Amino acid sequence: VQLQASGGGLVQVGGSLRLSCVVSGGTFRNYNMAWHRQTPGKQRVLVARISSGGSTYYAASVKGRATISRDNAKNTQYLQMNVLKPEDTAVYFCEAEEVHYNDAGEAVADTYWGQGTQVTVSS
Repeated sequence: VQLQASGGGLVQVGGSLRLSCVVSGGTFRNYNMAWHRQTPGKQRVLVARISSGGSTYYAASVKGRATISRDNAKNTQYLQMNVLKPEDTAVYFCEAEEVHYNDAGEAVADTYWGQGTQVTVSS
């Protein structure tokens, strides 16, 4: 399974951008998808998540400004970010998670990551 993130760049405060993540391999519709971001010296943090069934979750820092979506026909997830702030500056990573069950009936998650795309918000 490979994930290719794109759409990052330099944007001014208050601007918008849309990140895309194309997944190849596996069965996209079965994946729970997510976006995370990371700044130098800090841990990667969850930004938004969309389940295989379409349920969404947003971190408080982006709630109301971000929309995560997916297009199963295109094997692609998106993150629309609006009213960007300097603190949104980070490398954004896409994640795919597939949950399956082992012989013992225990849930096991296989996780895949993309390479990251840089978002820089200038003031």
